[in-house]
Amino acid sequence: MIEFPLPILGFSAFSGTGKTTLLTRLLPILTMQGLRIGAIKHAHHLFEVEHQKKDSYQLRQAGADQMLVASRNRMALITELQTRHPEPTLAELLNALNLSTLDLVLVEGFKKERFPKIELHRPSLGKRLLYPDDPDIIAIATDGHLSTRPCHIPVLNLNQPDEIAGFLLDYCFQQPGQPSHLPPLLGQRRL
Repeated sequence: MIEFPLPILGFSAFSGTGKTTLLTRLLPILTMQGLRIGAIKHAHHLFEVEHQKKDSYQLRQAGADQMLVASRNRMALITELQTRHPEPTLAELLNALNLSTLDLVLVEGFKKERFPKIELHRPSLGKRLLYPDDPDIIAIATDGHLSTRPCHIPVLNLNQPDEIAGFLLDYCFQQPGQPSHLPPLLGQRRL
């Protein structure tokens, strides 16, 4: 299990289940509660974060192994990994975050890594559950009926982001490194 000084929670599912969609619905709810959230997303393919006409893209294409672009409002570091370099682990990516500005880290993907996760499951897609084969799943969010209801973990409504956000808040405030700048919840959800 990954050890980290802040609460970390992943969203694990097969491709096309709606992980990014759910996270884009959860983030505004959680930030309105005062949480400062870091997000890490696993990408299976090559990706670009800049446009060809931008100076940062041209500098990287010209040979910069690391390109840091910054303004008053935003900063981005793009690192070119050598082709023989193994894919970064979740622990390596977590260590790249500035912890002093975060309360919680949400992770999309990395389903084979050992850390607490919510499984997203849509029975209509015909995919099997990852639970109970993944012992790190602490809840299942689904939009349908589960053929076998888990005994020891909660089942959440995938179409109710407020319900999932409430679960996240409860989880966050039960972990070491819980946000110290927010008043304790005392077991009560703030939503």
